[in-house]
Amino acid sequence: MNFDDIEKEIIKIIEKDPEMPPERIAVLLQINVEKVKQTIDTISDTREKIMIVDDELDSLLPLKRALEAENYQVIEASSGMEAIEKTRSDHPDIILLDLMMPGMDGFEVCNVLKADSLTQHIPIIMLTAKGEIDDKIEGIETGADDYVTKPFDLGELKARIKMILRRTGV
Repeated sequence: MNFDDIEKEIIKIIEKDPEMPPERIAVLLQINVEKVKQTIDTISDTREKIMIVDDELDSLLPLKRALEAENYQVIEASSGMEAIEKTRSDHPDIILLDLMMPGMDGFEVCNVLKADSLTQHIPIIMLTAKGEIDDKIEGIETGADDYVTKPFDLGELKARIKMILRRTGV
């Protein structure tokens, strides 16, 4: 059962019995109780969810705070593998993806996410210091929806995020 199916089944159960404990829901759906609790938390928070992926998250703390001030729920990942795992479990509405990370770089992360039917619809903005035209072209050809170079203007980035979320109907 994929995430959307699990979410729908949990919603059906909660609509019938709002007091049903997560442990009972887990038994009924034959899934892990932690998955039920996580799904209920996700359903309860209706804010748009942005994932920031950067191996230097401290440098993006002002961005995180600015997005939270705009009432976005912000998720962080500090590596490519963590980003892929959190994308599959947390289902962000948009991803801000650094290009230069140790191990798996942003191009590879983008390729993996765009090849997966569960995550291919999630918009990605490459957020990187690499501003060469070839890098921008590769980012867009890899499946990124936008490419923003660091240092960036916070107002412009927030406008780009809003535009992409509006376009994707989130």
